Amino acid sequence: MGDDTQGTQGGGNGSGKGGGIVIGRMTGGAAASGEKARAEDRSERVGTPAARDAGLTPVPVPAGAPGAGGIAVGEQSGGALAAGREAEAVDASRELLSLSPELLTAVRELRGQLPLLARAEGDGLDDVDGELAGLEATAVRDGRAERGRLVRLRALLTGGATAAGGLASALAVVQAITQLLA
Repeated sequence: MGDDTQGTQGGGNGSGKGGGIVIGRMTGGAAASGEKARAEDRSERVGTPAARDAGLTPVPVPAGAPGAGGIAVGEQSGGALAAGREAEAVDASRELLSLSPELLTAVRELRGQLPLLARAEGDGLDDVDGELAGLEATAVRDGRAERGRLVRLRALLTGGATAAGGLASALAVVQAITQLLA
């Protein structure tokens, strides 16, 4: 879908009553509504939502909301919506975030400290090391990473399932990721 589509509205749900989709502002994504509806978003969005949407006035849910079975959205910034009879929504999009030098420094420091920890079966350290290595490789190659990778890494470090989460460098990684995701 295009940028800043105002008041986008889909058709009925195939039964002739209710349904439909009303969107106040849509800046990416996909919407479908109707008999054999299907919506799929496979876009790549670069940067944080706050940076992409800077300067835009918030849009409330439109007053002309659809009837029963319909969807009303104030703002949609990617993703997929489907509302009809055989509706299916697939969000296969990727949000790529530019990585800060502070995050990369903390990642390298944490990777350097992981070999110093005592290892045990199922300690989660291999998972942490794998995510850190993948993040570092992606950062060196592209200068950015997928939001999902950052969320997974933060969860590994804050979930209490690994000794790595107790390291000061892990705290620095978590803080840098949290700031980036905000």
